Amino acid sequence: MREITLKTERRTQLVEITDDVREALGGTNGASAALVYVPHTTAGVTINERIDPDLVDDFEDALQKIVDDGWTWRHDDQDGPNAPSHVRGSLIGPQVLVPLRDGDLALGTYQGIFFCEFDGPRERKIYVTTL
Repeated sequence: MREITLKTERRTQLVEITDDVREALGGTNGASAALVYVPHTTAGVTINERIDPDLVDDFEDALQKIVDDGWTWRHDDQDGPNAPSHVRGSLIGPQVLVPLRDGDLALGTYQGIFFCEFDGPRERKIYVTTL
């Protein structure tokens, strides 16, 4: 298993990590897939279009509208009242599984892997392992 560390800059932020994941793969030794996993309950990882930066902004805005900060939330812990961040993280999910082709990620032409921050800014970890 390899670890990627990144620092986010905003409360809600999508960060493309495709090249970081490729670098973390190292030698795949005949593996057929890469598991990208986020060990945080207020973050996630997804695959989506990486060509148009406006789509990233649209994605961030949509998640804030789908799970509105203004609702009456009860959860409050040492990090503060961050229940919307937990819900967004669960909607996106903590992992993606990407097939490997000839030792590289078998992504579509426009696809990229994105770390999704919902409770930043923070320093975060992403685990990458081959299967």
